[in-house]
Amino acid sequence: MAQICTECVVRDQSLCGSLTDSELTTLNSIGRSRRLGRGETLVWAGDDAVVCANLLSGVLKLSASTADGREQIVGLLYPADFVGRPFAEEAEHSITALTEVELCVFPRKGFEAALENHVHLERLLLRRTLAALDEARARMLMLGRKTAEEKVASFLLDMADHLARNAPPCRTEFELPLTRSQIADVLGLTIETVSRQLTKLKRDGLIDLPSGRQVAIRNRVALKLRAEAA
Repeated sequence: MAQICTECVVRDQSLCGSLTDSELTTLNSIGRSRRLGRGETLVWAGDDAVVCANLLSGVLKLSASTADGREQIVGLLYPADFVGRPFAEEAEHSITALTEVELCVFPRKGFEAALENHVHLERLLLRRTLAALDEARARMLMLGRKTAEEKVASFLLDMADHLARNAPPCRTEFELPLTRSQIADVLGLTIETVSRQLTKLKRDGLIDLPSGRQVAIRNRVALKLRAEAA
């Protein structure tokens, strides 16, 4: 595990990046690497919550089921995000890989013990939890107030920020981890509306859609203006 931590590409951005040597040693002793294939589920809603994790690579979706059995995507997790809920006996959401995923997994009970023995670690996790809450509130604002064009533009910028962090600012390219149907689910739109908005942004020269799920942002400033238009 120590070797994994040394080579971890998200260590500086993840929870572990701010840990003391003592705290990191504690997590090293209980952590292990785990990989998920696209479509594989880490935990189902309602199951016993037995693990927590740091997401090292890939994208996970958090989903819930409606009363009539339909899936609703309620959140996305990106590299360096924390996965799971300490001190929760039952998983509230299903957690499924949208891409190939690598995780650093901790047994929930062991992680809870680490939190109780290391106050600094507990505070770091609290800060991340509050930041995630702020992001959820911002998403609620987007869903409730923005137009379809603003929603799609905001979504693409968010994807770029998470998936193309090291790309040159002149041309940011990434592969969407979601289908257009899933994007529509996340944004509260129809798939037809998502497709129309992507086509419009491409026609206006703000993005390219080279093939499949590939997206290239050609004019980030203009795209940001579309996302923030009143």
